[in-house]
Amino acid sequence: MKVILKADVKGQGKKGDMIEVSEGYGRNFLLPRGLAVAATADNLNLKRQADEAAAHRAAVEKAAAQEYAAKLKTVRVKVSAKGGAGGRLFGAVTAKEVSECLKTQHGMDIPKNKIVMEQIKTFGTTIVKAKLYPEIVAEITVDVVEA
Repeated sequence: MKVILKADVKGQGKKGDMIEVSEGYGRNFLLPRGLAVAATADNLNLKRQADEAAAHRAAVEKAAAQEYAAKLKTVRVKVSAKGGAGGRLFGAVTAKEVSECLKTQHGMDIPKNKIVMEQIKTFGTTIVKAKLYPEIVAEITVDVVEA
């Protein structure tokens, strides 16, 4: 019996896989628990449409990430912080502050969890990375100035 998995099944496959199982296992275990559906023509067509939609969505997200990365190359983010003698900050500049400054200064909404950086503890210019998509990493120039 051929079935299309609706969820990961240990020892059988991942969600979306079409597998061959014994008649009893499919009819008595997988189908009643909603872990799989029979591989009929309608279900195969639905799976194909879902796969095409997911591929299209991924392509659109990747294109948007590439566009954002191109914009971020020219952007300089100015973050003001209080500091003491020797160019050291009293606190640190975090990814959250960089994200907020990007939004207020340039209107670019990048979540703080996508910005990869160590805490900035000195005044000056620093380049931080933003992981916008699995293969797309953009660089952001951050200028820390005294408040």
